[in-house]
Amino acid sequence: MRPGRAFLKIARFFRRPKVFDRTLLIVLALPLALLLTVARITDQTSVVPAAVHYLVGIVLLVKRRDRPILTLAMMAVADIAGLSVGAVQSLNLPTVIAFYGLGRFTSGRTTAIAAAVAYAAYATTMQLTLAGGVGWLTALFALGVPLGTGQLVRLRSELSERQRRDAADAAVRAERRRIARELHDVVAHHITVINALVGGARATLAPGQDVTRDALESAEQTARQAMAEMRGLLDVLRADGNEGPDAATGVGAERLPSLIKEARSAGLPASLTVTGEPVELPTAVDHAVYRIVQEALTNTRKHAVSAKATVLLAYGPAAVEVEVVDNGLTKQEGTPGFGLGGMAERVALCGGQLSTGPRPEGGFRVHARIPLEKA
Repeated sequence: MRPGRAFLKIARFFRRPKVFDRTLLIVLALPLALLLTVARITDQTSVVPAAVHYLVGIVLLVKRRDRPILTLAMMAVADIAGLSVGAVQSLNLPTVIAFYGLGRFTSGRTTAIAAAVAYAAYATTMQLTLAGGVGWLTALFALGVPLGTGQLVRLRSELSERQRRDAADAAVRAERRRIARELHDVVAHHITVINALVGGARATLAPGQDVTRDALESAEQTARQAMAEMRGLLDVLRADGNEGPDAATGVGAERLPSLIKEARSAGLPASLTVTGEPVELPTAVDHAVYRIVQEALTNTRKHAVSAKATVLLAYGPAAVEVEVVDNGLTKQEGTPGFGLGGMAERVALCGGQLSTGPRPEGGFRVHARIPLEKA
């Protein structure tokens, strides 16, 4: 292993918070051990109070990351007590590190208030106990420099983190554009081919086969609609918009009557009831309502036998509720899909609640309640 690479590996190891903190405590404890050894050899007991005070400061630094304000408060109590009884004559290194931790691990008004209170206590104590009458200036320099340094390091770390997030977002946008291209190449081609084949089959039907012609025409319209919605989704993926993948498709509560009509043309008896005073829904809620009904009706057609579906859309002062109920017999075959999970994700993103499950009297029920104020 090259020396440079080995050095970087060691540096990364010691940059881990727990490793760095433990190493820091060990380094701070080395001068204390040396001082006590020398004091014992020379029989100088006068340094014992200062050594005890220094040891207390080292112990208090254990929680400087998790509880920087509590650490500083306890450090201030120990320092003020030591200065008042004459055990120490100046601030030591653990105090400086505690103030650095306050600036590094707190921000905003909390930092300002804690620093102001701590400075007032230190300045008053040092003004009364130290000679020269410049305790306030000494406290300002001794405490302000590490506090400001901690703030600068914190701001630099936040800026670096923001740059990393921006880089990650850029990578996500690039991936979305790649997916959009692949989706268009793979899916759009097959949908177009299916649409052409269905249109060709409808055109070659003999006269009098109206039922088959209507079914093929409905399939052709469905394919065209799927193609149009997919193009809208691809436009959103390429445009990197923030309105969600439904923004370009034009889906919403206003299109529910058309959705019910499409369900009927596909062979599912369905009805729509709207209660309350209709209001303009937020975009995310509007899309969620439409997709919930669409997915519920699709599940009814796929998984229920001889079913009739009833859709209820209720506008309230604080929430909108949508319910889809069918009375069919559930099929047992088939592999479960991801429709209910998608519904739950949409409702959760809007801050609402979703309940699904079979009804005691038979059939299946999907009910969602989405608060408007959260949305």
